[in-house]
Amino acid sequence: METQHTKRGQPSFTVCRFTLWLKKGFLLFILIPLVGCAGIGPKTISRDRFDYVTAISESWKRQTLLNLVKTRYADAPVFMDVTSVINQYAVESQVQLGASWTNPPSSNAQNIGGSAKYTDRPTITYSPLSGEKFTKSLMTPIPIPGILFLVQSGYPVDYVLRICVHTINGIENSYGGSLAGRGADQQFPELIAALAKIQKHGGLGMRVMPIGESQVFVMFFRPLQDTLIVEELSKVRKILGLRQDAREFTVSYGSFTQDATEIAILSRSMLQVMIDFSSYIDVPETDIADGRVYASRDASTGTVKGLPPLVNIHSGKSEPKDNFVSVKYREHWFWIDDRDYPSKRLFTFLMMLFSLTETGGQSAAPIVTVPTN
Repeated sequence: METQHTKRGQPSFTVCRFTLWLKKGFLLFILIPLVGCAGIGPKTISRDRFDYVTAISESWKRQTLLNLVKTRYADAPVFMDVTSVINQYAVESQVQLGASWTNPPSSNAQNIGGSAKYTDRPTITYSPLSGEKFTKSLMTPIPIPGILFLVQSGYPVDYVLRICVHTINGIENSYGGSLAGRGADQQFPELIAALAKIQKHGGLGMRVMPIGESQVFVMFFRPLQDTLIVEELSKVRKILGLRQDAREFTVSYGSFTQDATEIAILSRSMLQVMIDFSSYIDVPETDIADGRVYASRDASTGTVKGLPPLVNIHSGKSEPKDNFVSVKYREHWFWIDDRDYPSKRLFTFLMMLFSLTETGGQSAAPIVTVPTN
């Protein structure tokens, strides 16, 4: 046992040593976690990057679906873009130590204190897509070169034409909507089915021919030995009114051609694409009966054999658990089933089409000043 030697009005040696040990221990307890946070910046990149990518992706899907639903209800679609994401971290610490003794009969007293502070301060900048340039880009027909580039890069030609095209050489595609809704010509499903088979076997090609200061886009059919594909090529030429002995055809914007070596494509705008997609939404019967929204696509335009729905968007009073994307609008939930792969693929293609058509314009990003200490 250690003997304590004290003088009148002074603390014992054991008490002093214990107090010193306690102070050092508490100081280490406060400082060790902060030393571990010295490299906090690099450690957050992997976590933050994927978390923000997931959050932005999900919000983009929900925004697209909401605008489709709003378009169906004749409500104005509104787009909000995330222009920048800045995450700022701060680590602060404070340690307080003190001791005091008084002469008897008062007793000695010690105090030890400490604090630590961790701050996560994200700065997210939003930019509403609006103005003259955005409106024009939303209502301007999709450029013909963009449609051809999609096909050339491997996107299924039947999907691209169903979504982006009104007519090809006067052959009309189906179109949803309450005012200009119509069914497709009976030849249109045959045309895109034949083109899909030709593309699958590598018989469909595109190229650009410079003529002076302009460019001419040419679609050509490669010579194939497969008898079935040869028949499909003949069918495409017959439906479009093209020369049977020609392999190359110039592609232009318009409803009708000038001769039998031209393919005229009347493309849609992104607003028309949204209207057509929204016509597939399964809206509540009560809203149809009340006149809040027009009837479903089958009732308004009819179903053409060979053209299944582009997308299946369901509605109900409650949100389903197994959904790819869902959004609430007017006390009803609208969603795409996660097990409906064709609908998911077409919905994702629509989202990418918005990016390809640059509906966001070229607005400058805001300047954000972030303190470094």
